[in-house]
Amino acid sequence: MERSDVMEPHLPTLEQMQQWTQVIGRAQQLMLEQAAGATGRVLPFDPETVSRIQTSFADEGLALWQRFLDSGGLLRDQPDPAPAGSPAAVRDRRFSDPAWTEHPFYDLIRQSYLLVSDYLTRLTDAVDGVDPKAKAKLRFATTGMLDALSPSNFPLTNPIVVQKTIESGGENLVKGLKHMLADLEKGQLTHTDGTQFELGRNIAATPGKVIHETPLYQLIHYAPSTETVLETPLIIFPPWINRFYILDLSPEKSFVKWAVDQGISVFLVSWKSADASMKDLTWDDYILRGQIDAIDTVRDLLKVPSVHTIGYCVAGTTLAATLALLAAREQGDKVASATFFTAQVDFSQAGDLTLFVDDEQMKMVDQLSSKGFLDGRYMAATFNLLRGRDLIWNYVVNNYLLGMDYPPFDLLYWNGDTTNLPARWHKGYLTQLYRDNLLVVPGAITVDGTPIDLTKVMTPAYVQAGREDHIAPLESVWKLTENLSGPIRFLLAGSGHIAGVVNPPAANKYQYWTAEASQATLDDFLATASETKGSWWPDWRSWIGQRDSQEVPAKGARQPGEGRLKAIEDAPGRYVKVR
Repeated sequence: MERSDVMEPHLPTLEQMQQWTQVIGRAQQLMLEQAAGATGRVLPFDPETVSRIQTSFADEGLALWQRFLDSGGLLRDQPDPAPAGSPAAVRDRRFSDPAWTEHPFYDLIRQSYLLVSDYLTRLTDAVDGVDPKAKAKLRFATTGMLDALSPSNFPLTNPIVVQKTIESGGENLVKGLKHMLADLEKGQLTHTDGTQFELGRNIAATPGKVIHETPLYQLIHYAPSTETVLETPLIIFPPWINRFYILDLSPEKSFVKWAVDQGISVFLVSWKSADASMKDLTWDDYILRGQIDAIDTVRDLLKVPSVHTIGYCVAGTTLAATLALLAAREQGDKVASATFFTAQVDFSQAGDLTLFVDDEQMKMVDQLSSKGFLDGRYMAATFNLLRGRDLIWNYVVNNYLLGMDYPPFDLLYWNGDTTNLPARWHKGYLTQLYRDNLLVVPGAITVDGTPIDLTKVMTPAYVQAGREDHIAPLESVWKLTENLSGPIRFLLAGSGHIAGVVNPPAANKYQYWTAEASQATLDDFLATASETKGSWWPDWRSWIGQRDSQEVPAKGARQPGEGRLKAIEDAPGRYVKVR
């Protein structure tokens, strides 16, 4: 059955047009009331700017209706009424199906929504004379509201859902209801079919052994796949706000497997998901009894003076603090090099996550952490909100309205495998770093009684950022280069916080940018950097090789469990399975 046979367009009545106008007015009023509440006072708008925006909106709205009526309801051959380059003129995946433009009624809905979105966004930007953070909150809230109100999210205004409902006799809505009830029961939005993955079999499956265990972490030693390995081993510190196997997904995507195949002795820390027994853990614990303990354990096992290190996201931030502590104690030579994946130390430009660290949010964090730890589902929801259109509403449509089967996708499986966070550490991290930005103030933070200063770190560093990273913005990651004092190679990868890191050479995706000479500013780097197609992993391996070319046989303690530390269990270990 053709869509045109079941969805005949109907011209709106005068009453319907008046109702639409009232809805727009109510939305504007709600937005202004919300903004006034956020700032505690009447918001100052430049009357001339607001008048220009309102006039533009009225003219564009009238032109939209006039074209619709003059053409008998045919808008598909007409350009969108919003200015070129504005949000209303941007074509996005929500409206990629031809039905949104081929059927006049839905085309009208689409263009009207985009027009209102553009209007409210411009009106938000017209707020002047308020604290920049308050204005950013207002814009974030407005964007979230507009994403939620998209006609694609409702069954009666989404032509694809209407067609699917007719074709299936409503079975899609029944199936979608089952999906929704299951998600409500587990308290989390489902993105993929989790039954298709098993840790240690087709995900987190790189061969290795757990050789060291503490109440905080397990240390995994991966089995070498080459006859010789670099003398200096590598320790990977993943973030404990997620499971470690983001770096050990399916074998063709696994950074761990790739590094092992490159002739590197690879160790990895698998953090324990927090429970009530970990309620008093602080950042000091993750530095001293986490990273430094792992560094000393590997050095002693292999009888080597130093190790290479990688810190991803929050573990990269912590690695910087670890290096500063070692430098303060004149032990910096324990670390031969430090690689930072999308990590921040200066949080002055940390993006939308800073909107979640005001006093009101901290009170909510306290309430959610009454058992001594924060349920990982809260953090997952927070990260999803940063990209609500892609990580929330896209799945609401597919899972609940269309009743689609969940696709098997290892990355999305990992994304939904949440970890709990120690309450005391989490609150301290948000307040001391995100809110107060103390890490870049020399001596403002002490670890185990020792004041730390990032500028004292002389360790060679490889700093990787993602061009489209919404969690650790490029401008924020760059600041690492301004705070560390050793030799630094900065690399900008295509894509974002995850895909920009997990980009194996075999995939032949994306690109990266480098500058052979160090640059004083990010603008200088962007102006001089050259682009290379594909994965940046080989560039990192080349950099590591320049610091460490000596190789040793992959025998004895280089084999997991064959040295002083015996195997406790097979990788990936128990801790990654703790809920």
